[in-house]
Parts: sequence; structure tokens; C-alpha cells
Amino acid sequence: MGIEILSILLLVGMFVIATIQPINMGALAFGCTFLLGSLIIGMKASDIFAGFPSDLFLTLVAVTYLFAIAQINGTIDWLVECAVRLVRGHVAWIPWVMFLVAAVITGFGALGPAAVAILAPVALSFAVQYRIHPAMMGLMVIHGAQAGGFSPISVYGGITNQIVVKAGLPFAPTSLFLSSFFFNLAIAVLVFFVFGGAKVMKQKPASAGPLPELHPEGVSASIRGHGGTPAKPIREHAYGTAADTLQTLRLTPEMISTLVGLTALGIGALVFKFNVGLVAITVAVVLALISPKTQKAAIDKVSWSTVLLITGIITYVGVMEKAGTVDYVASGISSLGMPLLVALLLCFTGAIVSAFASSTALLGAIIPLAVPFLLQGHISAIGVVAAIAISTTIVDTSPFSTNGALVVANAPDDKREHVLRQLLVYSALIAIIGPVVAWLVFVVPGLV
Repeated sequence: MGIEILSILLLVGMFVIATIQPINMGALAFGCTFLLGSLIIGMKASDIFAGFPSDLFLTLVAVTYLFAIAQINGTIDWLVECAVRLVRGHVAWIPWVMFLVAAVITGFGALGPAAVAILAPVALSFAVQYRIHPAMMGLMVIHGAQAGGFSPISVYGGITNQIVVKAGLPFAPTSLFLSSFFFNLAIAVLVFFVFGGAKVMKQKPASAGPLPELHPEGVSASIRGHGGTPAKPIREHAYGTAADTLQTLRLTPEMISTLVGLTALGIGALVFKFNVGLVAITVAVVLALISPKTQKAAIDKVSWSTVLLITGIITYVGVMEKAGTVDYVASGISSLGMPLLVALLLCFTGAIVSAFASSTALLGAIIPLAVPFLLQGHISAIGVVAAIAISTTIVDTSPFSTNGALVVANAPDDKREHVLRQLLVYSALIAIIGPVVAWLVFVVPGLV
């Protein structure tokens, strides 16, 4: 058996094991990196770690650290409350507020599951309060998180853009972001009307009432089950209980400082093109110095499992590249002689596998496979990358993913099984239809 085939089998084995067992795929990847790189190929440790994504590591840690501070000191809850206050009485606007707030949070760099963990409890609580379909509210949050997920300062965007730049392909971060945003927006429109949006629009204006509890126990259980850091219920924070949320969630000096810091992150990264990780960690450190007690709780909420997952997979892919696996697969793909078919197959692969595994890890594994035939110039690289990225992430609605599990966990007890079944059917359909639509919209028009 050749080294190229062995490295592919090891990669497939990682996905299978991580799917059926609660083992972090990044840890598996580092183990396989040692087996393949050191024991089989004979690489030096320095050569192996040359593929370690240090820049992405800092970005992940810094961004999750910063948003943990923002969540703990009440800034995120304040932003959600302000958004909800804007639509008090207009029930049909509530799902769209959830969509847009989720897009903004991930657009500024938060991980998708973090945004869903923050908003899903709110969205599902409002679904009960205003008689909105719970599956619709959950899907609006997830697709909102995906809509903002490919901004130039986001995690998904960072992974994809780094791969594109490293490969020497056309660099179009804005096009990638807008493609994902409007694709998910179009899906959200369909979701809204399929799950009873027309009926919701006919509801009479609702009277104002107290905000629901923002972090019920279901969030902690769901995140813990997927290897993440349990979310602390909002009642354990220093901002009181749900009954007096409206009275206590006022702007404090810490929250004002956090809002200034988040603004500085956006301006620094988008306008001045500073490194996202360096700016984010600097803002987080400044906020930690202002409130040292908050810093201790925030560092515990950094998504270390996600950091391990991403860095492990990308380091392993780097060893695969040095082993010649990428060139081996590329030559096989190129031999098909049909770039459109190859692009479609990659889109389907990303969608189907991502429904059961990590979208973040898949982005780092699948997009490099498309690089060699994209360099031939027969098809638009920008369109293919966008189609693969979208196909790989839109299936995060699956109950087997963290996002889908969070929605199910926060659904009303009497409707939880029903929501679970609906998400299963929806995710199966989106995994089949989504890649085809993305391929038709972004890839086919780019054929040279």
C-alpha cells in the first residue's frame, strides 16, 4: 500500500472514529501525524510543525476568549435585548432579528456554535411565547450564524482565505462572504415561509413582557455532550435572574468598554488590515485588565476542543501534502477531465460528511483537494471555493452537529422529538439539494 493511500485511509478513519466515539478528531489527527510523519515517512519534528497553523491558533484562542468576556459581562445579552426591544409587538420580525444578530456575532469572529449557544435559548423561548414554530426559530439562528460565518475576520473565513492565499488562487474574501450571506439568506426566506411565516405575519401585535431566561440547563448539557465548555446559566452571572433581566441588563462601564473593543476589532481588521488574532487578544487583555475577575472565568470558556480539532487536522493535512497525497488525489481528479463534475463531487462530499463531522475540519481538508485543478484555469476558482465552503457549512443544521443539537436541546419538552425529526429530514434534504444549487449558482457560470 502506498503512503498516499495510507494517509487517506487514516484521514477517513479519523472522521469515522470521531463520529461514532466522543473523541476529539484533532487529537486523533496529531496522533496520526506522528505515525505518518515520524514513523513512516521519517520527517523531523521541525518539518512536521512547519505545517502547524500558528496564526489560526492565535485567532481561534483570541476570538473565543474575547467573546467569552463579552458574554460573561453581559454585553452579548444587552445586544440581544436591544435587538428584541426594537421589534416588540411585531412578532414576524423576531425570527429575522435572531438571524441578523447571529450573522453579526459570527461576522465579528465568534464561532458558529458559540453564537448558536447564545441565541438558541432566546429564540426557542420566544418561539413558545409568541407561538412561532420552534424548528423555524432554530434554523433561522443557525443559518444566520452561517451567513456571517465567512466574513474576513471570522473563523471559517480565516481558514478558507488562508488556504486560498497559500495555494496562489485568486483572493476574494468579500465575494466569499457575500456569497455565503445571500445563500443563507435565501434559505432563511424559504425556511420562514415553509414553517409558517405567513401565519406568523398575521398575528396581532404582542404586548411587551419580560425576556426569557437566556441560558437554560439544556445548553450546558448539549455543549458538554459535544466536547465543548458548558455554558453557564445566565442566572449564575452577576446580572440577576430572568425575572429582573429587563431591570438589570443596563449598560455598565465593563459593557461599554467591551463594545468599544469589539468596534476596534472590526475597524482594525477590516480597515487597517491588522492581524485578527493579534487585535483580538490585545482587546481581550485590555478588558481583562479592566476586570480581572471576568478574565478568570473567560479563559475557562475558550473553545479549546475546537482549537485542538482545527490545528490537529490542518497539521495532518500539511504532512499529507509533503507525503504527496494532495498531488496524488489531484492527478486522479484531473484525469476525469471534467472540472464541473469534480467540483460537484467535492460539494457533495463536503455536505454529506459535514452533516456528521466537523465543518471546520472539513474546510481544511476538502478545499486543498480542489486547488490543483483550479490552478489549471478552466473554471472559476472563486466560484468553486464558495460552492464548496457553502456546501460544507449549510448542513450544520443536523442534530448530529453542535448547532443542531443546541436547537434540539432548547426546544420545548413536548415538541423536542418533533423538532428532532424535522431537523433530520431538513438536513437530509439540504445535504442533497444545497450542493446542487451552490454548484449551479457559483460554479457553472464560471466555466471558461
